[in-house]
Amino acid sequence: MKNKKIAITSDHAGYYLKERLLSYLIKEKYDVKDLGCYTDESVDYPDYGHPLANAVAAGDFDFGISICGTGNGINMVVNKHPGIRAALCWNEELSRLSRAHNDANILTLPGWFISESEAYLISRTFLTTVFEGGRHARRVDKISLKIY
Repeated sequence: MKNKKIAITSDHAGYYLKERLLSYLIKEKYDVKDLGCYTDESVDYPDYGHPLANAVAAGDFDFGISICGTGNGINMVVNKHPGIRAALCWNEELSRLSRAHNDANILTLPGWFISESEAYLISRTFLTTVFEGGRHARRVDKISLKIY
């Protein structure tokens, strides 16, 4: 799984956790690209969430990781995009289930509410868990809106 391409982004509230997680993922030999933000100066999370979701939806990256203070705002943004199944995860079990049962392709982290070590564990679990398919595939196929 480490040869998968991963994009990571955050707003200012998630900046420090993003920087630490980015270093961890690079150290672990993941192919990861930082899509910003690049400082802790105040920014608007949609300005970073939309490019991440577009890149994952286009197939430029296999997975995305998005971070803001609560995780809620940026998760709402990325989930507006067709083909995106972003999961807000604050523990390992949610991360595992989001991949195994929901085939999530973007992991969202709440930067204010998890530690650095929790972020590593949650991310590693997300990136290594395989989608189970079966009855879950039928459900995932019903997520995207069909516009007629």
